[in-house]
Amino acid sequence: MSIKVILEYNYKPENYFEQNIKIQRDKYVLTILSGKVSATTEASIYDPDNELENTVYNDLNAFFKGAQVFSHRPYELKKGGIVRLHPNGRRDVTIVMQPAVLQFKGRVVDIKVTDRDGNVIEDTKAERVKESLEFANLAAKVAPLDPVAMALLQSYTASVNDPANELAHLYEIRDSLCTHFQSENEVRKVLNVSKTRWQRFGHLANEAPVTQGRHRGKKLGQLRSATKEELDEARSFATDLVHAYLLYSQKLGGEK
Repeated sequence: MSIKVILEYNYKPENYFEQNIKIQRDKYVLTILSGKVSATTEASIYDPDNELENTVYNDLNAFFKGAQVFSHRPYELKKGGIVRLHPNGRRDVTIVMQPAVLQFKGRVVDIKVTDRDGNVIEDTKAERVKESLEFANLAAKVAPLDPVAMALLQSYTASVNDPANELAHLYEIRDSLCTHFQSENEVRKVLNVSKTRWQRFGHLANEAPVTQGRHRGKKLGQLRSATKEELDEARSFATDLVHAYLLYSQKLGGEK
């Protein structure tokens, strides 16, 4: 039997994910369960690889950032310790690393529809969990190796952590893509983005007289808070932009 090395993390709330998660990576296995995260590898892999801790953390960080796009729930993610598990059962534990915290807001109402025989016709929770995990896993594969992808996720993080400027932060996603692809037309062409949705998002962020927008100083005295429908529309568009870019980057090989 070999020596195992386990990198540990903690997150709150413990029910942040709606199911237990196990993800196989090339050099380690991520397990996410009830407020605990462990990345398990072999000592023979961990010891000679000075970058493995950073690789695992970047992977996990991107995974949480991907999941947050769907959850909009507050959470904390903290780095923990390192456990060296010997074949005889001895555990050597080292407490290391400073805490890292990510926070989000929101709440989801689920619907489950069955027929008269009890067969599930629609289960919004199951659909949401599947979609969220697919998105988070894609983000974890792509973002650590693609600075543009990570910047898009960081902007989404900022939009949730700073709701007073939410539309301004979401607009950073569009701006970043325009900078990367060098023009609006190229972004819409490469990522297959609807011109109507593109313009509508621009209106909400730049022209609508809302407190969360980008040009509030030009509309002093006329401002109102954006409606839930407007914020949902902006978030949906920003999410689709991020998703489209992650898929684009993945095709180019921007993943582990």
